[in-house]
Amino acid sequence: MSASTVEPGTRLAQRFRLEDRVSESEGATLWKAIDEILARPVAVHTFDPDFPRVTEVVTAARAASRLTDPRLTQVFDAAEDDGLAYVVSEWVTGESLSDLLAGGPLEPERAAVLVAEAAEALAHAHEHNLHHLCLRPGKLVWTTGNTVKVLGVAVDAALEGLTTDDPALDDAEGLGRLLYAGLTGHWPGDEEEGGLPAAPMSDGHFCTPRQVTAGVPGYLDTITCRAVLPESRKSHSALSTPGQVAEALADVARPLTIQYTPPPSPPPAPAVVSRSEGLDTQQRTYVSQPLPPKQPSTLNRVLMTFVVLLVIAAVGVGAWTLGRKLGNPAPPEAAQSQPPPSATAEPQIVKPSNATGFDPLGDDGAEHPELADDAVDGKPDTFWHTTNYNNATLGNLKPGVGLLLDMGKPTKIADVIATLSSASGASVELKVGDSPDLSSLKTVAKQKDASGKVTLTPDEAATGQYVLIWFTRLPADAGKFRGTIYDVVVYSPGTA
Repeated sequence: MSASTVEPGTRLAQRFRLEDRVSESEGATLWKAIDEILARPVAVHTFDPDFPRVTEVVTAARAASRLTDPRLTQVFDAAEDDGLAYVVSEWVTGESLSDLLAGGPLEPERAAVLVAEAAEALAHAHEHNLHHLCLRPGKLVWTTGNTVKVLGVAVDAALEGLTTDDPALDDAEGLGRLLYAGLTGHWPGDEEEGGLPAAPMSDGHFCTPRQVTAGVPGYLDTITCRAVLPESRKSHSALSTPGQVAEALADVARPLTIQYTPPPSPPPAPAVVSRSEGLDTQQRTYVSQPLPPKQPSTLNRVLMTFVVLLVIAAVGVGAWTLGRKLGNPAPPEAAQSQPPPSATAEPQIVKPSNATGFDPLGDDGAEHPELADDAVDGKPDTFWHTTNYNNATLGNLKPGVGLLLDMGKPTKIADVIATLSSASGASVELKVGDSPDLSSLKTVAKQKDASGKVTLTPDEAATGQYVLIWFTRLPADAGKFRGTIYDVVVYSPGTA
């Protein structure tokens, strides 16, 4: 098959069916296609016969396919054979930064969060010697799954034939431009970009974000200047790598939406509920009405007399017994022989000595172990997550994956509280044992359709050195399925 025969309906690698032509540029065509095996949309680049950089693009795509950060576009396939070359990657749906800025600048914190996520993702790419080099508003997307995606790492530079002597600096400046755009709604360049007007200038230099838009915090203005406005840095050092940009934005609050179900409240007293017109609140008036007095019957009067006589008799017997005890007091030793009531101690938090991603049935036995410590660091904005899978049952590849905690020694387990993502649909199990082997870990608690903060309490006493939070079903996440754990706290029964 030659490139000239590529048209809607064409199948590549006997599975990718081209459907809609999205864009064309200098001999490269972007298509929306369908992966017929996995029944999902994908993005496909094809190339004209005279496109000069086919080999470079395919090589860059194959290198990018090894990146694991979920905030970077995933490359599924890249090939160059039979006169036809193509690159298949993730189809991302959502709003680009250009779309988000159509109504004006973003709230400063939101702009900072988007760029902070992008900077962390690009820092991961740079660790693998891969770069972007053409960061523009259309390359930063807030997906329909409420995640950040950076499109085109390595591949876009190869498509456009871009090279540089200092790729880290170029990408740091690109991140600075995205932050400037998010804060001001302008693009710090000589021409408009992505529908954004060029930034205003003063004395031959771009104005700082605070000069363009009121309300930009000073620290974000400084970070932007350090990244992309050298003439406005004053005494501050430059941010010359994506990692430095990520570090500068590390303290930006990143809200975590957790579905929290409050404990059940006791039933309210009888109430008369009235709703004030025009208000969305309820005013409750608690009514207490005394019952009308009842006249005692003859039988009741007889019963009451009998009860009074019994009370008088009981008082007499009690007085006689008390008098005997006062006349013959017990020795001090006898009074002290009764043991004091036992105290019940509160469960204590036990910190694990180690954590790791656990995939005993996978190829390498691990599941993002480099992120495991982020689930036990006590910070709500860091997390461990599984690999992305194609369905909720882990792609039908294995029965489960999880986060394994080494407590350092055999530990009694009272409760384990795990903060998961807000997406519903996860099924999790709590396993405890004295060996990190799956067969040695006993399931002591389960919860289906779990999300947010989950408390896993063993059905019976459980003791072990290893504690495993085991996903057997994953919630949906940005068109894929993955499990996420933001925080884990292990409680052990207290001792008196």
